[in-house]
Amino acid sequence: MISYETHILPNSDYYVYTPSTLAKKLFFYPICIGSFRYESGYRLARDSYDSFLMMYILKGTCFVTIGSHTMQAMAGQLIFLDCYAPHAYGTDSGFEALWIHFDGPMARIFYETIVSEKGSLLYPAHPDAIHRSLYHIYDTFRSHAPIAEDQISGTITNILSDLLSSEKTQQVSGKTQIGISEAISHINKYFYKSITLQELADIAALSPYYFSRVFARETGMTPHKYLISTRMANAKFLLKTSQMSVKEIAIRSGFSDESGFCTAFKKQEGMTPKEYRSSNC
Repeated sequence: MISYETHILPNSDYYVYTPSTLAKKLFFYPICIGSFRYESGYRLARDSYDSFLMMYILKGTCFVTIGSHTMQAMAGQLIFLDCYAPHAYGTDSGFEALWIHFDGPMARIFYETIVSEKGSLLYPAHPDAIHRSLYHIYDTFRSHAPIAEDQISGTITNILSDLLSSEKTQQVSGKTQIGISEAISHINKYFYKSITLQELADIAALSPYYFSRVFARETGMTPHKYLISTRMANAKFLLKTSQMSVKEIAIRSGFSDESGFCTAFKKQEGMTPKEYRSSNC
């Protein structure tokens, strides 16, 4: 469809989409997608447009206003906006962009996680991949190709995952990431044994201090908390699928005694192991 907005240049087009009921329940889905060329003087300000917006800047510069904060965006950057809230953007020099308004059950969680860590103006770690993914969705509509909602959702997921991991990719070397993965594998394999921080740090070939910092950044929890969570997951499985005593489950899950296990279990789950075993959880 051709836009009739003021200061939108020719060869700009957009496409709207109504997702299926199933897509609204399960997937990320596009609401509107387009490729626009904006000329100097373009302004847009609105209280809400129920969706989230990703706008990848191809050429030129624009400004974005969220609340009282205004940012300048340039080619190669991606603007990520919560359009349920008031927002505005425009340009004094002109710009080109690929953009998509989308939503989905997990959209807000992704948005809040990404923006809380990196802000609304992003430098994608893989800008060419972001560009290709957005263009793929846009071209699907432009060419009137069959709409596969699961595939489009997968493409949007890939974009969001790239935005979410971009900072990690830049800050943590590949060798370090491999070391963290090997430490996690070690925990998953030997959680029932005594595992020390030094042991895990040695596996990752890092100092204990740096290992703890990187591990927390990669997983969202400390090595100790990850180990306890893994032990708890095994204990919960055995409580529901075996007739073992609580004491035996505690030992098989890596706890030194029943008392310590019961205390830790109630702290994490809000009930005793016996209560959990008889519950519908």
